[in-house]
Amino acid sequence: MINYGVAPGGAIAMYAIVATSGKQFRVSEGDRILVDRVPAEVGQTVRLDSVLMVAGEDKPMVGTPFVSGAAVEATVVAHRSGDKIIVFKFEARKRKRRKTGHRQQLSELRIGAIRPPDGKSAGDNPPPRPSPARGEGGARRASRPSTPKATTKE
Repeated sequence: MINYGVAPGGAIAMYAIVATSGKQFRVSEGDRILVDRVPAEVGQTVRLDSVLMVAGEDKPMVGTPFVSGAAVEATVVAHRSGDKIIVFKFEARKRKRRKTGHRQQLSELRIGAIRPPDGKSAGDNPPPRPSPARGEGGARRASRPSTPKATTKE
């Protein structure tokens, strides 16, 4: 079992959230993940550039949507097929039945290095821009003096 909270020696382990093959994975160094088949040979290193968040010793760095300059390097351990999924289509009262199967082609990746953006640590987020509060900046509505409406009964 992997303890994501604490690394050996009591330091907080650096981790990242990456998006690949339509899914998001929380990874740290040494983890193994199963993703859709990547076009690389076994033993080659692939670079995952779609990093959504990088966290480490300091505050996390969250991207919009991706952290620019951050990357995760992973090594292809094996290519394999996933579990077989049975697809059975049936239409009642029409004698129509079809049974097919599917096995997804997968790659097993071992996470190597997590690279934060150049010259920045995981806690060097730029400060967020302040949003103008109501009534400050932007277009203001002109207020009208309230006048009572005259009602007449005839």
